[in-house]
This record gives sequence, C-alpha cells and structure tokens, in this order.
Amino acid sequence: MMKTSAALITAGFVCWLGAGPVAVSAQEIKLPEGLTGLGTGEKEEETKKEKNKQGLPFDLTGFLEGRIGVRTQSDDHEKSASIGETRLQLDMEKAVDMFTFSLTTDFILDPVADDYDVNLESGKGLIDLREANVTFSPLDFMDVKAGRQILTWGTGDMIFINDLFPKDWNSFFIGRDTEYLKAPSDALKTAFFFENFNLDVIYTPRFDHDRFIDGHRISFFDRGMNDLRGRENEVRTDLPDDWFSDDELALRLYRSFGAFETALYYYNGYWKSPGGQNMLTGNATFPKLQVFGASVRGPVAKGIANLEAGYYRSAEGAGSNPLIRNSEFRFLAGYEQEIATELTAAVQYYLERKLDYDAYLASLPPGAVRDDENRHLITLRLTKLLKQQTMTVSLFNFYSPSDKDGYLRFNVSYKITDNMKVEGGGNLFYGSETHTFFGQFQDNSNIYAGLRYNF
Repeated sequence: MMKTSAALITAGFVCWLGAGPVAVSAQEIKLPEGLTGLGTGEKEEETKKEKNKQGLPFDLTGFLEGRIGVRTQSDDHEKSASIGETRLQLDMEKAVDMFTFSLTTDFILDPVADDYDVNLESGKGLIDLREANVTFSPLDFMDVKAGRQILTWGTGDMIFINDLFPKDWNSFFIGRDTEYLKAPSDALKTAFFFENFNLDVIYTPRFDHDRFIDGHRISFFDRGMNDLRGRENEVRTDLPDDWFSDDELALRLYRSFGAFETALYYYNGYWKSPGGQNMLTGNATFPKLQVFGASVRGPVAKGIANLEAGYYRSAEGAGSNPLIRNSEFRFLAGYEQEIATELTAAVQYYLERKLDYDAYLASLPPGAVRDDENRHLITLRLTKLLKQQTMTVSLFNFYSPSDKDGYLRFNVSYKITDNMKVEGGGNLFYGSETHTFFGQFQDNSNIYAGLRYNF
C-alpha cells in the first residue's frame, strides 16, 4: 500500500484554517485623515521623554512573560505539560536620517520543549528572532522594508486564504499569545502608492515555510501509519531552501470604493506546510503552488462584512498523484457587529473545495482515508469588555459540519496595571473520528495561564 504523506493531514489545517488567525483581520476600515492621531500628541511626547531617560542610543521596549499549561487528558505521544516557558522580548528601534532600523528578539526558556539549540526558521531553541529589518522611503510614492518581518493581509479572522505568509501552528494550539500565530518572513516588501490604487510587492528570496505540526509538541494522525504520532517520531522534510531559486513572490493590488476596501492577490511559491511526500525517502515535501485571489470588506447594516476567495493551483499532476495535494477553491464570508454594550459577535463561513476530485479518488490506494470533496467550516467569535475595558473575555469556536469536529478557544485577560496583565484560557478539540483535522488533536486539549509585564 502506498503511503500518503505523513504530514498531509497536519498540513491540512492550513487549508481549512485558510492557507492555511494572529487572529488578525489584516485590512482595517481606516479613519479619515486627521482623526487617527487625535489626542495622541501629548502621550507620544511623554513616551519620547521617558525613553530619553533610559540613556540608550535607541528606543527600547519589550516584555517579560511567564506561561504554563497542561493537557486536560493523557497523551501517550507527548508530555503532560503543554507549555512552561519564560519569555523575554526586547524590541529595539533606531531612526537614522531616512532609515529606521528595527530588531525584535525573544529569549525563551521552556523545559517542556527541552530544546535550546537555536533554529531561526522553526523558532525552536533559546532565541527566536522576530524582526530584523530596515525601513525607508526612496520615493514619495514608495516604501521599502527589507529583512526579517511579520507579514499579513486578507480579511479573515483566524482564517487565511490569500495570506500565504508563515504561520506558527504550534504556538496557536498550545496557548501562546495570538500574536505568535504569525511567524516571521525574510523578505523584501515594496509598497507603491498611486492616485487610484496601491500595490504591495513582497519577494522572499528563499522559501519560508510554516512552523507546522511535526509531532514535537503536538501529536497528530499520520495517514501512512494509520495511527497517532508524536515526539517519538517527528516529521522529516525535504525543504526547498536554495537562495533565489526556491523563492516566493506575493502581490496585492488594492483600492477603496467609498467605504469598501477591495483587493486582488497573487502568490507564486510552495505549499506553506507539507503538501506532499517523497516516495523514495518518505520525507514530507512542499510542492509548488500558485494562488489567485480577491477580497472585499466594508460596512453592511450595523456591522462590517467581508468576502474573500482564492484558487489554489497545485503542482502539475497533483490531481492524479496521491502524494501531492490537489488544487483547491476556497471561499470565505464573514460578518461582525456589536450586539450589546461592549459585546461584539462575529461569524464566518468557510468552504474548501477539492478540485479534480474524481482523479483524486481513483489515485487512492485501497483502504486509504478519503477526504470529502467539500469541507465546510463555521466560526463564531464573542468578545466582551468589562471593568472599564481592563478585562476582556473572548470565545472563538470552529465547527466543521462536514467532518463533525471542532475546536474551542477561550481566554480571559485582566490588566492589573498599565504594564501588567494576567490571563488564562484553553484550547479544546473535539470530534468523532481521529483522522479528521480537529478530531486528531483531542489528546492535545489544554488549559493555560500567563502573566506579562510590559516595559
């Protein structure tokens, strides 16, 4: 029997979580010019004075954080603790003439991972370099940002279609802050501003993959083994990693029509999480991928609505090759509205349709797990602000009626002071089958708590 990719299902979360949430809605409705900075001048001046008191030749901010978490049930393939890290982030910025230099570095101690060898691509080890870049404007209509940076665009809330920038799915599932869902890219971003439209061009000279589920911290269902797999047998990969040969290109052409923001997208690169398997070595691979997409976002009734779609053109021959992900069509519709005082609700419907489905069925070996032609996903977010907005209570639920599984995220955070915040939450997976996406992670359900001091 031919093996399907050991990591195909784990990579699958990229598809129905959308290419795959920081739980970020990348295109925000903008305030008119003149309102965005209203009332901030005095605060900015005070901040500058405080930074000058530090006596440093650059601006320095950051935080110190402790975070612990445990699984809510036993997992034979992982440790009982899901997270136990102490994290120090230092964010340095320096402006020199027309250039602004930024460096953001995280220092991590985590006995749960028990891995301190630095790997800047996977984020494992003692140091995670989040940003190291320079920003400048060589022309009035042009901005440039070169180096390691966090990139995002699109309209989804924790669902990504046209955002083909690296994600850290391990962070997302073990209880780190949602900002860590976004992994860094080593790229050149050029933004052009014209009278009727704007254009973003992002070139990545060497492929930046997701920090995908590989078994090191989260167990998953391996279709080749037909069983769960974890840290005792981590995924091995064949990475496209040649500079300027295994590169990526992402484009976004966008403009507003009244209050509605519209955009066209293009991506040429590779599946961000493993989407294939090397027949000879058994290693997971990252097949070539092109994506064409569009989005629109704007006010509807008393809230904000968004639509987004994308056509995923997988590597040649993917439809008839069970070792390579098929091409796909993806669609997202969402709506967000304040339904009571400081209570916001948001819903989304997501469709992922596998193309060349008949060829896919014909290519499967006997007894192999079969994907549905259509995967449906519904999300609900509820956010409540309390105690003069010093406390935030949030709930986010994914549910797939086609797979009959789901994933509930909940979080409560409280600002003790302007600089200190405490929080707690959980990641709870449920499903009737172990081979479905959320179902396979049931043994990874966890609760966590954290304390952060900002400076």
